[in-house]
Amino acid sequence: MSDVRTATTATNLEADETHRLISSEKVDGTAVYDRRGERLGTLHHVMIDKYTGQVSYAVMSFGGFLGMGESYHPLPWKVLTYDTRLGGYVVDHLDRNRLEGAPSYTSRDVPNWDDRSYTGRIDRYWMPPV
Repeated sequence: MSDVRTATTATNLEADETHRLISSEKVDGTAVYDRRGERLGTLHHVMIDKYTGQVSYAVMSFGGFLGMGESYHPLPWKVLTYDTRLGGYVVDHLDRNRLEGAPSYTSRDVPNWDDRSYTGRIDRYWMPPV
């Protein structure tokens, strides 16, 4: 018997999901919360390593109204924890002040993801050396 579950909505058939796997279609748009449960933004998209197949970064959209003034904040996938109670991802040690100082970009200044100094800056900000 398969562990795959699907849900039908009025508009479309949602992507398949198991207890361990989730479609990127379901990840996009999922809420991101701080540890207190305050909603900070939503996942806009994920960046997948083409060679390992692992998700490297989740890019969260933050702020703006109707797509205007929205900024995007890449978060290392490792810092997100899915909370079934909230129905979204939680990031420890994250609040609006820390988020506002984090590496970010807008639709007009999309980063060069091949630039190791850029991804290194993201990793150092969110996962400082111990």
